Order: sequence, then structure tokens, then C-alpha cells
Amino acid sequence: MKLIFATNNQHKVEEIQSVINHKFEVVSLKGAGIHIDIPEPHDTLEANASEKSRTIHEMTQANCFSEDTGLEVESLGGEPGIKSARYSGENRSFDDNIKKLLEKLRDQSNRKARFRTVISLIWENKEYLFEGICPGKISEERQGKSGFGYDPIFIPDGSSSSFAEMTLAEKNQFSHRKKATDKLIAFLRQQQEF
Repeated sequence: MKLIFATNNQHKVEEIQSVINHKFEVVSLKGAGIHIDIPEPHDTLEANASEKSRTIHEMTQANCFSEDTGLEVESLGGEPGIKSARYSGENRSFDDNIKKLLEKLRDQSNRKARFRTVISLIWENKEYLFEGICPGKISEERQGKSGFGYDPIFIPDGSSSSFAEMTLAEKNQFSHRKKATDKLIAFLRQQQEF
């Protein structure tokens, strides 16, 4: 069964497909022939995730899901949060985002942070929300070359490696996105046997 994932981020598609395995085929917007960039105008991850899944559901009437993820840094009052992808401006440069965050934390001893993902699933015309949280801290400098986004500066609790130093399988032991996806899969299992 195909599930449309309301994203154009191929990294996120691969990450979620690796958790779902082959029970469902996760299709990106591009893969579904949809060429739009859905705005994220709201001030919560939940509302932004809902906006994306509802937009795609209205267009396709298909079962679909979306997610919104934010990096929330305790000493910065939860920044960058919903602005994680555009923290340094609309150009969505994660290199610039990382520079800005490290600069803001330069003299900060409290480097506690967490990644939080909210998935909005529209299944049989009804919406369901699933949340995953990964607590950790922000490193003082970049570590590793894998992953994407803030992975080079995020070290999850229970590890001394950043997400960017991990394989996808290692990252999935901690991942906020995997935790939310596990809840999504548990729900889908209840809906039908597969």
C-alpha cells in the first residue's frame, strides 16, 4: 500500500522508509506527481504538520501523512523550534543555521536540547497525531559528515557521537522521527493486518 508523505525532503523519506520497511511504500510529493511547496505558517509543530497533510489529502483524497520537526534548545527558550529549517533566513541553508546556533550558544554552559517530531496522518478521512522526542545536547563544534540538518551538532542522550557520526541504523536507536514513526506504524497495524 502506498502512503503519500507530504515532503520534498528525500532524506526524510529515506529515514521513514527505513523504519516502515516494506509494509508500505512511502511516496514523496514529487513521487506522487505533486509539485508544490506547502507553507508552514503556524506557531506549533502540530499545526504545521496538519496543514501539510490536510493540503495533500484535499488534493488527492488519498491516505497521507506529514511531519514537522523542530530542534528546541533549552537556554534559547526553545529556539529554533518551528523555524529550524529557516533559522538563518528563507534560503534554508543548514550550514548557516548551524553557524547561527553555535554563535548564539558560544558562551552558554547549558547546551541541553531536544529534537521533537510530530506526524499528522490522515487515514480514511480522519486525522491522527503522533509525537517523538529525542533529548540531547548541542556540541561545541561540528562532528561527522552523515545525516542532514543539525545532525553534525546534535548529540543524543546516551551517546558521545553526533547524529552525523552515526549510520542510519544507529541514529534510529535514538531518533525522534523513528519514535513518532513507530507510533504511526503501531496505529497502521491496528487498522489492517499486514
